[in-house]
Amino acid sequence: MNDTVELSFEDALKQLEKIVSELESGQAPLEKSLDLYKKGAELKALCEARLEAARLQVEKISLNKAGVPEGVAPAVFE
Repeated sequence: MNDTVELSFEDALKQLEKIVSELESGQAPLEKSLDLYKKGAELKALCEARLEAARLQVEKISLNKAGVPEGVAPAVFE
């Protein structure tokens, strides 16, 4: 996964989409399909980690009764 760590989320997602498309076509030989699957799994994990990091950075702005921002709190996702 060493070469995927440097990818941006967008670049990793583009590569993952390309891999999925190639695997779905069924045209790749078995050995290449296995390599593509492994690379895809790495890219999927990277994308999930980047999304989770972004999710944790999101904050909910709290407003007072007058509608004026008075602070921030971690967002709650359910």
